[in-house]
Amino acid sequence: MATVLEQGPFAGMKPPVILQVIPTLDTGGAERTTLDMAAAILRAGGRALVASHGGRLVPELVAMGASHIMLPVHSKNPIEMIANIWRLRALIAREDVDLVHARSRAPAWSALAAARLSHVPFVTTYHSKVHEGPVSKVFYNSVMTRGDAVIANSAFTAEAIRRVHHTPDAKLFTVPRGVDTHMFDPQAVDPARLETLRQAWDVKAGEFIFLLPARLTRWKGQGPAIEAAARLRERTRQPFTLVLAGDAQGRDGYVTELRALIARLDLSDRVKLVGHVSDMPAAYLLADAALAPSLEAEPFGRVPIDAQAMDCPAIVSDAGGQRETVIDPAENRGAATGFRVEPGNIEALAGAMGQMLALDPHARATMGQRGRARICAEFSLDLMCATTLGIYAHLLKTTERPG
Repeated sequence: MATVLEQGPFAGMKPPVILQVIPTLDTGGAERTTLDMAAAILRAGGRALVASHGGRLVPELVAMGASHIMLPVHSKNPIEMIANIWRLRALIAREDVDLVHARSRAPAWSALAAARLSHVPFVTTYHSKVHEGPVSKVFYNSVMTRGDAVIANSAFTAEAIRRVHHTPDAKLFTVPRGVDTHMFDPQAVDPARLETLRQAWDVKAGEFIFLLPARLTRWKGQGPAIEAAARLRERTRQPFTLVLAGDAQGRDGYVTELRALIARLDLSDRVKLVGHVSDMPAAYLLADAALAPSLEAEPFGRVPIDAQAMDCPAIVSDAGGQRETVIDPAENRGAATGFRVEPGNIEALAGAMGQMLALDPHARATMGQRGRARICAEFSLDLMCATTLGIYAHLLKTTERPG
């Protein structure tokens, strides 16, 4: 007799085999969510498979007990995409996959066809920007709305999906990215980790730290943050440091621009490019405020929730998904968890940084604590995983497969 799970989201069902498909498993929000969901599937009694072209997160995925299948699903070559249909269909048959979840457009086209040919439910998560043109791009992106369930990572993304792709509400689910509030917990960070980072960043004890953690790319707003720091320096005698943490990912020209801007504004003693930081919980706890001044609307934006989970208030662009994760004093002073500013407005960003710097330590700590409480209640990893597993379970229970 086949095993039947007795509790959890898959109660009364045989242990499901869930296949997630993503281009690569390098650092990023979609990639980290893939690992988080693989762990949740395993905890719920299922089998977790991930097909990708590999990356630095593969060892972590395998170590948790999930299976990784190396496939060229990162390719946008039409011939390769067609070949991936048959590779994925063979994988579904070989591993008796019950449900396929695609997290990016190129592999989603192949995964959609493979899932339909295999008569298994197909789920998508729209992690990226919803483009409104040109027509060819809208069509290409439309694969992310062709799932039996379509998951949007924010209310902002969900509304754009409705407007552009006319997706019916019955199959559209808003599931915000969740933060691991056990890992991102101020009480879980050993002080030695903070001192290690402080020395690596060469920041003096007691100096106010603004942290902008993001890959080094123009739209993440490192340039405006540097210019805002220059204006802030003119207005205060209080020492502060702006730490830019993130990989260049081959954008050496942009890094050269940033270094030139720092030199031109004579900010070499105030702005530090520290590269990739692996210990982000410690980084946020060491920082006094986090910055996410994206020049374009973030579909969701991971920085504000990770920062706030560590009692670190955030200053973010007042656009996109970040509007949903940070409460500005103008919106509700008694519930404020940070500041929201107009994207690309250097003066507004400098003003918010100045306000944060001027807050007394108790008021800033209270703002941080409010942020963590809200993240734990509304943006936790546990909530994200439970909601997504519920979507899987509903589809598995209501989808009939040919006998």
